[in-house]
Amino acid sequence: MSTDGPPDPEHLTRIFLTRVVEPGDETAGRWLREYGVEEVARRLRGAGARLPGVSDKRWAGLLARAARAEPERDRAAARAAGVRFLYPGGAEWPAQLDDLGDARPIGLWVRGQPGLRLWALRSVAIVGARACTEYGAHMAATLSAGLAERGWVVVSGGAYGIDGAAHRGALAAAGATVAVLACGVDQPYPRGHAGLITRIAEQGLVIGELPPGEHPTPSRFLVRNRVIAALTRGTVVVEAAHRSGSLVTARAAQRLGRFTMGVPGPATSALSAGVHELLRGEAVLVTDAADIVELVGDIGQLAPTRRGPVLPRDLLEPAARRVLAALPGSGPASADEVARGAQTTQDDAVGRLYELRSLGFVERHGDGWKLTRQAVTSVRQDHGQC
Repeated sequence: MSTDGPPDPEHLTRIFLTRVVEPGDETAGRWLREYGVEEVARRLRGAGARLPGVSDKRWAGLLARAARAEPERDRAAARAAGVRFLYPGGAEWPAQLDDLGDARPIGLWVRGQPGLRLWALRSVAIVGARACTEYGAHMAATLSAGLAERGWVVVSGGAYGIDGAAHRGALAAAGATVAVLACGVDQPYPRGHAGLITRIAEQGLVIGELPPGEHPTPSRFLVRNRVIAALTRGTVVVEAAHRSGSLVTARAAQRLGRFTMGVPGPATSALSAGVHELLRGEAVLVTDAADIVELVGDIGQLAPTRRGPVLPRDLLEPAARRVLAALPGSGPASADEVARGAQTTQDDAVGRLYELRSLGFVERHGDGWKLTRQAVTSVRQDHGQC
């Protein structure tokens, strides 16, 4: 449902509840499942018995918040900011958020024109450290641009560091990106990303669970991460220390049965330690957008085969390669010695040696044969010695 049309009872009631209940509150989610939206709201407004599972102190706090809630005012503020409100069961609601069970959002405030449900069906989360390195920022931007060019939506949290690089990479590729905020979508946070979040709202979507004017808190950042994990097909972590909030997103994705991926970094980097720990578990190592799409995309969307550069000796037939390999690295060898090393006849070895000479790999040296400088270089490259 949208804030642009006439309000219906459930619409306004859920707007009311977003002002009263904190995101991710599973106790409140259980109330909604067992009693229904209207009954929960009625009791929070002071009509009826206290709902189960909370202390007297907490119930009093909820009642105080309910007394101050003004859903009509929130709805008007949202309309003025170009924001609409979605809730479960509506045409634009992403059904994958229902996988969160009782922790499912009561509703989502959305800023931007595209339809969230369709975008979420083909989306990937890219998250990571706020205090990232140049390498991390480069990888996040490159992965996002590659995904955007392939028609995938990049989802992140709008924060400094990896999040910002991911959004910018998608925008630079004229692609789709979604920022999931831990505050009201009319309150860009961090302030230094106000311009970026405005660009995202113009080219993509900015979404959040909190009503207009609400500010972030540390706990709201953590519970926000479950929405990023549930909304997308998979989560990619680019740089994360052992205690990074990005790992919360990755672990939530794993619990929900989503794909979890990590971009490796230097073994000595503390900012990659959390990623490497994920990779030791169930996460999949990825290095470019093709790797990600192979995992989260449709059957048949395979990443290209990885291989090193083609060397001149790779173009030889197997029998010729065996003869070439039978020649010593220094000094000449007789045709008989080469034949024994290649496990072939002397006549075959001689024929192959003349073929290799015409290609510049070997040369005559008296009665024997030896490798040319070109062949020595090729052998060293093939063995990773230079």
